[in-house]
Amino acid sequence: MAEEPADTAGARAREGGGAPSAAPVLVQKFGGTSVATREGRSAMGSRVRRAREDGYAVVVVVSAMGRAGAPYATDTLLGLLAGMPTQPRERDMLSSCGELVSAVVVAHELRAEGLPAAAYSGADAGILTDGRYGEAAVLAVDPSPLRGALAGGLVPVVAGFQGAAPDGSTATLGRGGSDTTACAIAVALSADAVEIHTDVDGVMTADPRACPEARVLDVVRYEELFQMARHGAQVVHPAAAQAAMEGGVPTRIRNTFSSARGTLVTFAERLSAERLSRVATAVSNAAGIARLRVSLPGGLEDADRTLAQTRVYRAMADAGVSLDMFTPMDGTLAFSVTERDLPLAEETLRRLDAPYEVDRGLAKVTLVGAGMHGVPGVMARVAECLASARVGILQTADSHATISVLVPGAQARDAVRALHDGFGLADAAPVVDG
Repeated sequence: MAEEPADTAGARAREGGGAPSAAPVLVQKFGGTSVATREGRSAMGSRVRRAREDGYAVVVVVSAMGRAGAPYATDTLLGLLAGMPTQPRERDMLSSCGELVSAVVVAHELRAEGLPAAAYSGADAGILTDGRYGEAAVLAVDPSPLRGALAGGLVPVVAGFQGAAPDGSTATLGRGGSDTTACAIAVALSADAVEIHTDVDGVMTADPRACPEARVLDVVRYEELFQMARHGAQVVHPAAAQAAMEGGVPTRIRNTFSSARGTLVTFAERLSAERLSRVATAVSNAAGIARLRVSLPGGLEDADRTLAQTRVYRAMADAGVSLDMFTPMDGTLAFSVTERDLPLAEETLRRLDAPYEVDRGLAKVTLVGAGMHGVPGVMARVAECLASARVGILQTADSHATISVLVPGAQARDAVRALHDGFGLADAAPVVDG
């Protein structure tokens, strides 16, 4: 990364006062707290300058300035529409403005510090999306605009969180989407690395608000970061983790305001034998979960029961409701949704005339670790840890790298701490009962 220069390129850069045109590419993303103040933007400028001195051609991606209440924060802008019906296209037009403001201000300040820079919208940077307003996916990135800027010695400053819809309008990528912008650009430019700068020291073994013993990880596998993001960790956007994983671009998550090295996201080959031996890497948690238990007609043959379940799945998909932790049983189909999607899910079930019950105020707690695949006794250990903390398990789901449990929301912190302690995540020694 920027602190580990490519010697030859770095020497050429220092002789010429900047990155050479054929320099390796580094994408640096800076979050809202990093660009919200002059102090933050100064720290950002120092990191950009250091990277260029180390021989990199740098692309900067920025989020909107600050959080809710700050003049140009996304939530503040959307607050202008509070209580009024909105059109998705116009809502995205408004919510994308915060990143545009950041890009222009940051480019201006970099130039004032002697760094040649220019601001780009997502569309200017060649980002094409599928046009799903508010939750768009990046379909492709045309690298030619940014390559041209880098060849001319510029630092492109790209507004994150946005791209062009197929009809040319602006579509946003969902909260945290600036991370996705950075990773998508890095893949398109075949960048040497991407750095995601935020206000924490890196990826942690758990949310420190739920588990004070949580520590910063020095390295994680791509798959683990993706699973952590997907199951509630706020450090990166899930689509960004997926883009980094699929593109194989080395990624480092670090603090703008600290000299800490942060967390390297990489392939398993880069991990030590001790790290590879660990069953678990982290615990993620997501609040605001509801469980729906749908009653199916009794006395059905297996094929007819499958058709009844499929009818529910299809109706939810058509309504745009994302299902999680679904468990079909003989007379009941249970699944979870976010409480944000609950009204739409209930409306859909009423249209189907499907009887159901709702459990609100739940949380999903997930043990993440690529090393658990094929290891006996992990689920037993999860159950033992939660039982010892007197946490009730309402439902479970698992994959090669995760075990998720649905628990009462009031017990989520106890569950996180029990799993964190039980799998030894606060120390270096792996813990597993086999």
